[in-house]
Amino acid sequence: MKRIVLLFTFLLSFVQMRADEGMWLLMLIKRLNGVDMQKEGLHLTPEEIYSVNNSSLKDAIVSFGGFCTGEIVSSQGLIFTNHHCGYGAVAAASTPEKDYLKNGFWAMKQKDEFNAKDLYVRFLVRMDDATQRINSKLNNSMTAEQRKAVIDAESKAIQAENSENGKYTVVVKDFFNGNEFYYFVYQDYKDIRLVGAPPSSLGKFGGDTDNWEWPRHTADFTVFRVYADAAGNPAEFSPSNVPLKPKHFLPVSLKGVKPGDFSMILGYPGRTNRYLTSYGIEQMVNKDYPAWVEASKLAMDVMKKYMDKDKATQLNYASQYASVANYWKNRQGTIDAVIKNGTITDKQKIEDIYRKWSILPGNTEYDGVLDDIEVYYKQVSDRNVERNYMSQLSRNAKYITLALQVGSVLNAYAAQDMQGRLTMKPKVDAAIKAAYENFNTQLEGEMLNSMVNLYQTRVKKEVASPTIMGLDAKNLSNVAYSSIFANKTSATNFILNPDRLKLDADPLWKIAKGLVEDQKLAAEKYSKVDDNFAKNNRLFLAGLMKSMPEKKFYPDANSTMRLTYGTVDKLPIRSDRNYFGVTDNYYTDMTGLVGKYKKGDEEFDLPQRVIDLYNMKDFGQYADAAGYMPVNFLSNNDITGGNSGSPVIDGDGNLIGIAFDGNSEALSGDIVFEPEWQKTINVDVRFVLWTIDKYAGARRLIDELQLVRGENTPADTKTKAPKAERKTTTGKKKK
Repeated sequence: MKRIVLLFTFLLSFVQMRADEGMWLLMLIKRLNGVDMQKEGLHLTPEEIYSVNNSSLKDAIVSFGGFCTGEIVSSQGLIFTNHHCGYGAVAAASTPEKDYLKNGFWAMKQKDEFNAKDLYVRFLVRMDDATQRINSKLNNSMTAEQRKAVIDAESKAIQAENSENGKYTVVVKDFFNGNEFYYFVYQDYKDIRLVGAPPSSLGKFGGDTDNWEWPRHTADFTVFRVYADAAGNPAEFSPSNVPLKPKHFLPVSLKGVKPGDFSMILGYPGRTNRYLTSYGIEQMVNKDYPAWVEASKLAMDVMKKYMDKDKATQLNYASQYASVANYWKNRQGTIDAVIKNGTITDKQKIEDIYRKWSILPGNTEYDGVLDDIEVYYKQVSDRNVERNYMSQLSRNAKYITLALQVGSVLNAYAAQDMQGRLTMKPKVDAAIKAAYENFNTQLEGEMLNSMVNLYQTRVKKEVASPTIMGLDAKNLSNVAYSSIFANKTSATNFILNPDRLKLDADPLWKIAKGLVEDQKLAAEKYSKVDDNFAKNNRLFLAGLMKSMPEKKFYPDANSTMRLTYGTVDKLPIRSDRNYFGVTDNYYTDMTGLVGKYKKGDEEFDLPQRVIDLYNMKDFGQYADAAGYMPVNFLSNNDITGGNSGSPVIDGDGNLIGIAFDGNSEALSGDIVFEPEWQKTINVDVRFVLWTIDKYAGARRLIDELQLVRGENTPADTKTKAPKAERKTTTGKKKK
């Protein structure tokens, strides 16, 4: 009965939700037909969006690398995603002599497409509900360990039942804070090749200044391709592999967009906390995120100092810097938006409703839960601050993580006899090569000193790592430079003369092992309060759903495929922004792009060819019916991190844009949906095609697409890029 009540509440709330709010599981679409998405402009059936037995939209959507989303746009496995999603792959392929980040890359022939190291894409085969199966073996009197054991056992069984002997990857996920469970069957493809990338001056136009802001003017896209064996099965990279023939691909629309047009996004949103309590939000914006912001800014400053000195370092650290900078601005923006939008007060109003409901007869199970959650945050406040400083230290001070990873391999190697070492040596060589591939010792030495010093200064001793607190932050770099792990040469020399006593005495190895032990002890110290918190969170959300049957409830994002739908939409014009003549504030155009141009500026420079094509108004078939060349547009879809690269799809199933960002006014959106302010910023697919065709001259890629033209689509003029612009150096992986 409890499961039926929860599901009924879930379905009822969906019927009453705003079209633009919520990230929905695809298998529920048919059940949720009461929403009548057709009234919003959808012309597809639920089976055309999600089907297990027939091709559907889901078959054109991929999890890109596990951190972004991509879409298949041709019968030859061509993928569109964001420039910032492909940034690491482009950087890894670049050298100072062949800087694909700066200059872009375009494979003018299929043979020029080259392997993007360590990338994979994941297709969703099917999903199913495991709630009744798992919940029937759980009860609220169980300890956290007992509960985990049941869930792990059932998950393992579900994986074995559905993997088909390893053909598929099966993942079981909990929803609604552990009240429901679903499993997902995936197929992974590992031969992914880079096909095209605009130069950073286009793909990252606006840099950190424009990040999370509107209006935007950027070509935030890259192009990849999925390869498979001759039978279409996943395979490791091989010259004999062929482009994948997908079950479904997205036609690409040239019709253009206008306010009120249906827009649907399918993708893999990473994490939201829409049901976080007011106590959790207070901890986040007053303690946790300020720590994250300070630590990440320091890490950025250290990286930037050395990146500006050396081209190779700039390329090697480009992806890490961009990622840290992105979250740095996001976290600060979230703090600002929560305060400005009164998010905590809004949460408290909802919690007041819950409290009144929880004291009614029959609801005693839920009474006092919020009080316990409040106590929890008081107990762990300083610990949580420590976690944020530690997360940035661990992420950016690579000497510690490197010592731990490589040290574990060297320790196992040194313990072997001669034959064992010969067998193990290729693995050890590979580990050392990977660890030091993009490693700047001077940068990392200063990073270690700086991040440890910040940790020691900001973290309270009662919750701090004794190992870190006992270090001499001013001289840590010298300790690192004298270590076995100082550089690739010193680590390799250890292989030639492995000595476990020398390894055990190594100061960096001692620090790494000590930190692991400290974190283990801290986890044990807080295990009971953390377990009790998880239980209270689960009870709170279950009770909240019962107490507010009229409210819209949907599962938080957790890196599973979701659908969000709404419309192309506007933001109010702000007096402090320059819109470059655009008064209907749902799109930007090339007038604004060129208007922001600053020659030689790191963030706002543009290739001369872009300026020339704009001055000639050479927009071809990609111009809007009104005559302008579109760049970006807004929709009111509900997305978050992980949705980067997701397709924006019209009511007929055609691609109209690629989602890439949110707006600063609603950076509290991961906590609470802001219906007035929350928008998705998308690259207009016509600008993507213009960049590929007119700017790069990669016409073969346009010819590969299925283009859908409107009545007012301009004529297809095939102006070719100058030879110098079209020439492509066959991409070779950096050694």
